[in-house]
Amino acid sequence: MPHSVSPDADSQNNVTEETMTDAPVQNGEDQATDGDIAMAETNAVPVATKVEDTKDVKLEELFADVDSDEEFPSSRPGVDKFSSSPAAAASPFEGAVAMKSSDPELLRIFYQRFFPWRYLFQWLNHSPTPTNDFAHREFAFTLQSDVYLRYQAFTSSDLLRKDVLRQLPTRFEIGPVYTTNPRERKTLRNSSAFKPLAKELCFDIDLTDYDDIRTCCDKANICNRCWQFITMAIKVVDVALREDFGFRHIMWVYSGRRGAHAWVCDKKARTMDDQKRRAIAGYLEVIRGGALSGKKVNARRPLHPHLSRSLEILAPHFQTDVLESQDPWSSSADHLLSLLPDKALNEGLRKKWDSSPGRASTSKWADIDALAKSGASKNLDTKALLEAKQDVVLEYTYPRLDIEVSKKLNHLLKSPFVVHPGTGRVCVPIDTRALDAFDPLGVPTAQGLLEEIDAWRPAEDGDEKEAKALQDWEKTSLRPYVEFFRSFVLALMKDERDPKVKRERDESEALEF
Repeated sequence: MPHSVSPDADSQNNVTEETMTDAPVQNGEDQATDGDIAMAETNAVPVATKVEDTKDVKLEELFADVDSDEEFPSSRPGVDKFSSSPAAAASPFEGAVAMKSSDPELLRIFYQRFFPWRYLFQWLNHSPTPTNDFAHREFAFTLQSDVYLRYQAFTSSDLLRKDVLRQLPTRFEIGPVYTTNPRERKTLRNSSAFKPLAKELCFDIDLTDYDDIRTCCDKANICNRCWQFITMAIKVVDVALREDFGFRHIMWVYSGRRGAHAWVCDKKARTMDDQKRRAIAGYLEVIRGGALSGKKVNARRPLHPHLSRSLEILAPHFQTDVLESQDPWSSSADHLLSLLPDKALNEGLRKKWDSSPGRASTSKWADIDALAKSGASKNLDTKALLEAKQDVVLEYTYPRLDIEVSKKLNHLLKSPFVVHPGTGRVCVPIDTRALDAFDPLGVPTAQGLLEEIDAWRPAEDGDEKEAKALQDWEKTSLRPYVEFFRSFVLALMKDERDPKVKRERDESEALEF
């Protein structure tokens, strides 16, 4: 399926892997550069955890969340880790006025109890054994004071987690893997030796880029009607990346307010240089020009197979989500007329629509063919009219990408599962197998998760030990999103173990465009 997650996710139970710790052993001396939190040397050697029979250890077992939260106890006075149990004291937040999304205490509780730190580590590390893929990865924090801290780096998920809980950033972003630990960049004798090596190929789609065609909302506001533009964009970009470029591990993430991000995680995507990234971005770019420009689509004929396929995907959405739902030409169809090639036909259409003020966009779209067939224009070029109508469909439905996000290897992008400081919504991954059912307004919020965990009670006939073993996120509406993320990471790690993928660590695989 072109829009499904990697097929390896379904075979995850057959994967075996040697168990390793997710953090290297510190080698004695801690570093503290540029006022950064002290952390282990990146060259420390990882030590394997002893297991009785490594052949029977499954990769799924590496995802067991055994990190202790005792160093950062809950900020809720008198509430133990499982505050939702019947014996727990009442939460001080129950019945209270909702907190601000960027409230430090709210963020502390969320990042301590709900954020999937271990899975984030496995995703960026590409292995259960600590590697430089994580240790040399740049993180950037936006603090409560709006201070922006770049070049943060951590050798384990636990160190990252502790620093986030210490500084409580309103958000944090993920950058590239560098040639050395980003914290040590100033110690290099040759500054040119510090350069980015790898990063996921990313795409950013924002609904503000659709303000000239969406009629229901504008600026930062969204609703389920205009969210369909994001749904269309994901479908088109996802299938192109899979079928035209052969990428398999593509994760879409809700931005928390008005857009979506794509993370292409395949090894051959991560190691692409800027030239290749620009080539792919250019391949997918069709809409050109701002809100005040005229014709935004000038596709060459015959249409490229990618555009022909895109039209097949987008045609149903154009009818229902644009013409019927957005009704873009009900008050004025001047822009539509400017996109049609025949002057005589345009004049006939203008007279018809002027005599019927408020005529629905679905009717106006049908009028084009009806009037063309009636012979209103004696010199009508039917082929040119068809091509113009195809360009109209593309202009109103084709993905509007922020291309700059995709062009540069060193571009940073907001991490999945952070809390959007404006809406309080969690930036959850989107399961493309159920893309049409995704509701951006219904995703979990930090405040809502707090209320859910307080309301949670174990099943009366359930196993008490199993209930106590549940992670807090497993007791809330965040669970399906974390489980989806887990399956995605598992499939990615399985592919990374493949001999062919391992060879790509030494030999960059060439992409042809």
